[in-house]
Amino acid sequence: MPLPTPHLEKLNATLANDKLPPADEPRIKAAIQRYGQWIAGLTAVTGTPQKRIQAMVALLNEYRLFIDVELVFDSPQDFLYRQKGQLKLDNSVIEEFLPYLVEPAVLPEIAGHEVVVGPTTCFSSVYFSTSLEVPVVGGGLEIRSKDQDFAISKKLFLKASHDPVFPDPESVTKETHIGFVVSECKTNLDKTMFQEACATAHDVKAAVAGARYYLLCEWLDMTPLSTAPTDIDEILLLRKAKRINSNVRAKYATYAGRQANRAAYQTYLTDNPFRPEVFKRFVDHIRGILRNEAPVESDVLARGYF
Repeated sequence: MPLPTPHLEKLNATLANDKLPPADEPRIKAAIQRYGQWIAGLTAVTGTPQKRIQAMVALLNEYRLFIDVELVFDSPQDFLYRQKGQLKLDNSVIEEFLPYLVEPAVLPEIAGHEVVVGPTTCFSSVYFSTSLEVPVVGGGLEIRSKDQDFAISKKLFLKASHDPVFPDPESVTKETHIGFVVSECKTNLDKTMFQEACATAHDVKAAVAGARYYLLCEWLDMTPLSTAPTDIDEILLLRKAKRINSNVRAKYATYAGRQANRAAYQTYLTDNPFRPEVFKRFVDHIRGILRNEAPVESDVLARGYF
């Protein structure tokens, strides 16, 4: 099954954006070509799972530096930099990268599992839009769902009817995905985003009791808080670094300011790259979930706990 391409979709959407300055059109087209080289490099990686992670993260750092500096920061116009939060050219790179970590070559335990990997819309809750005075076919079965940046999920079909035989004219069928591992990808993590993630994690686990929720962020922009009282399983800091201070970032608003501070900005990015060991930890979390087995009575009695 082909892997999802959320980053390529963002590049194409930016190219088609009516507000994109003409001077940036060839830059986006060049980025699309560079994207193709990045994907070709990822698919050509070989070796042990550990070596694959190391090599793929190195390719991620190289490509992301190009996006951040050469495409966005070096643009003579201000559109790409000021609108990068809406365009999502940066964090969509991570969304596209994560499925490569869940390939059998990196995570052998995933082989044989019929799952969908990557950004998807997952089941959140179900409700019925019906009443005695206005009856609806199948009880008016409706599904609430939420877009997830990354998920390991399975397709789920729900069918409802007032007739136990489920005849077609008298029943309704809904299709969704049930998320077993769900992750949000944030460029910067501040307190507001943390609180939103806590609420999302709660909803994820209310919908699927055995689900796991991980928050992946590049830059820390808050004082760390314990995740113990929350439904977040873990927050992973992909760069192990804090966000550039706001007084420094204010200088980047204009082309002249960006050029004057380009060397320092690039140095900060190269000194704080994506860390292979953090991605490995994420993979190990998934590996642990896949290796979980139902306890055997004889083993439990021998150990004295389970």
